[in-house]
Amino acid sequence: MTDAVLNVVLGLLTSAIGAAAGWLLQTARRRRRAARLQAFFGLPSGSECLLVVNRHMKSPSQNSVHRDDVSALMELAVLVNSCGARPDIAAHDQVRQGLGRQAEFCLGGPSSNERTAAHLNWRLPAVRFDGGSSITVGDREFRMELATEDSPGDTFALLARLDPGDGGRPVFVISGLTAIANHAAVRYLSAHQRELARRVGAHGTFALVLRVVGPVTYGPDVVELVADVTEATAPAQAAAAAGTG
Repeated sequence: MTDAVLNVVLGLLTSAIGAAAGWLLQTARRRRRAARLQAFFGLPSGSECLLVVNRHMKSPSQNSVHRDDVSALMELAVLVNSCGARPDIAAHDQVRQGLGRQAEFCLGGPSSNERTAAHLNWRLPAVRFDGGSSITVGDREFRMELATEDSPGDTFALLARLDPGDGGRPVFVISGLTAIANHAAVRYLSAHQRELARRVGAHGTFALVLRVVGPVTYGPDVVELVADVTEATAPAQAAAAAGTG
């Protein structure tokens, strides 16, 4: 084998080894990211996840769901499937089970979702929903605006991850002042899942207030974080003890 041919062979081998190492490194990174997200959502491969759906407040039917909430549920189902888990959808007044056995996404405000009301009472007693007009956290109020020529009609949503303690799987509360705010909060969760997962890990809790900008014009697409109200969450053990007293 001539020196020229040997150099070509060595160059090809070096390139192949470098490409293989790069591929293995990227694969390992993807697996670590996927494992981090599965831990954050409490969704190991093959597990089941509870999606608790609220009712349409303006419909005479107790079984009616707003179309924006249907869209939000579809996006949540995609997120759950991306983790290798299976979504199980249940009406808010039909769920009779405890916390921690499976991950849960609870959609809608306390007026339209009984389970949301229970979760807020359990871990976020300082958060109040004033009908469909405002969210109050302690002495801070986030009031929905009416859409006018001078105002885009911003609305708000609460997005919270509540860890039940004892290594249980989390509850995600997605609670907007309107159905489109629910949908927007799901969009925010999907868009920022890696950032949030790095922040809280597998057993962290957070509570965020989101502003949905100009939903009449922009739908659920323009969302911004306006307040981190994690300090308003009650500890899991203290909340559990208070609930059994």
